[in-house]
Amino acid sequence: MRVFLTGATGYIGSAVADALLRAGHELTVLVRHARSAPALAARDVTAVTGDMGDPESYAARAAGFDAYVHTAFESSPRAVDVDRMAVTTLLAAARQSTPSVFVYTSGIWVLGSTQGAATEEAALDPAPLVAFRPAHEQLVLDAHGDGLRTCVVRPGIVYGGARGIISDMLTNADNGLMRVIGSGTNHWPTVYDHDLAELYALLVSESTASGVYHATDGSAETVTEIAAAIAAYAQSQPDVRHVPLAEAKQKLGPFADALALDQVVLSPRARALGWQPSLASVTRAVPRLFEEWRSGRSDA
Repeated sequence: MRVFLTGATGYIGSAVADALLRAGHELTVLVRHARSAPALAARDVTAVTGDMGDPESYAARAAGFDAYVHTAFESSPRAVDVDRMAVTTLLAAARQSTPSVFVYTSGIWVLGSTQGAATEEAALDPAPLVAFRPAHEQLVLDAHGDGLRTCVVRPGIVYGGARGIISDMLTNADNGLMRVIGSGTNHWPTVYDHDLAELYALLVSESTASGVYHATDGSAETVTEIAAAIAAYAQSQPDVRHVPLAEAKQKLGPFADALALDQVVLSPRARALGWQPSLASVTRAVPRLFEEWRSGRSDA
């Protein structure tokens, strides 16, 4: 299939690009800077230079694809507006290319703190940081039909490589001081980046796939358990400091509230498609994660 991907140089998007290439798809990616093109071309990936906040810069070249995968998110004061513009622009291109599929990246923080285990049918209570996400999800879901298949992916907290929240914890452990917001008894739903990427590739290819899909490894580990497993494997024992939520919010703002959510999230719809994560938890994968983290830092 001919696939148009946003966010190919990002944490999730780079893993998705790898998975799509492994699956044999022909990949075109949106990049902001032309300097990214040579490295992508070396992997037989076509780069389209454009700005998500300026749809006219890429809309014409986004036409005619079999699949559209949106993983990018711009970190700027315009982030929410830019994301909505990208969604509407890519959906318009997908409608003109039917039959086609559009896959949107949301996240499990739209669920808020869960009462028990939450599946894809759970009601939404988004953390303030992602209060915009449900409306963008609904834009995608409402577009389904007339030859256009739409999917929303809600990844858990992603681990693997040298980027992301878990990798930041590895960095902090290596630096000798880890910080845990609150008591650390809250649970984090997690997913290995390679496994998450395989779900995207599956959703692109599986003609019956549509609707919302959670992407979590099924573990229910607390932040304290994750921090302790990382600290135990660090080269020298780091201090683990518990930071009150109010103090954390002064520095991190609404990001602190998201990290403090207590969530247990399952992925029955993804597993029903045949998706089987290769890693089942962070704590059992810490030695591997440290190896990937060191390798990623040396390559940077």
